[in-house]
Amino acid sequence: MVDRSILGLFKGPDSTANAVDSLRRAGFGNDTFDILSGVPYPEGTFGEHGPGHKLFVFPLIGAICGFSVALLLTLGTQVSFPMVQGGKPLIAIPPMMVIMYEGTMLGAILFTVLGVIFESRLPRPGVGLYDTRITEGYIGLLVSCPEDRMGTAEQALRGAGAEDIKTESTSGGGR
Repeated sequence: MVDRSILGLFKGPDSTANAVDSLRRAGFGNDTFDILSGVPYPEGTFGEHGPGHKLFVFPLIGAICGFSVALLLTLGTQVSFPMVQGGKPLIAIPPMMVIMYEGTMLGAILFTVLGVIFESRLPRPGVGLYDTRITEGYIGLLVSCPEDRMGTAEQALRGAGAEDIKTESTSGGGR
């Protein structure tokens, strides 16, 4: 069954929160709707549950990868090209620590940037419906549901005081 989108436009946060409650009472889950706003409202303002994130894992994995690559690079270089001078040890730890520190930081930073992009759900080529009035102060409530539930979603949005409602198929097509 093809999912379709329906966008309800609301003037204020109270009517949007009422619409979220109406959608929940109608049997729609938190993963079936998104709130679009030009104003940076805090998470949970409309009664929605913010998705949990795992951003802290990305720098940790990046640091481990960066440390491993730096360790292999310094050890591999010293073992591949042995230059023993004056009876000093072949594998010198203090100079290696600088390279390993830099590799650890580089890996952590690169993976953090990738993690932010990943956790922000970017890029999103098929966002769905949008209305330019959202940037002018309106709040959009975008609901994705099967075609047979479109009437229920529209009724919930209208009952909560939607100023305008737009519908469009999300299975491709133009904007």
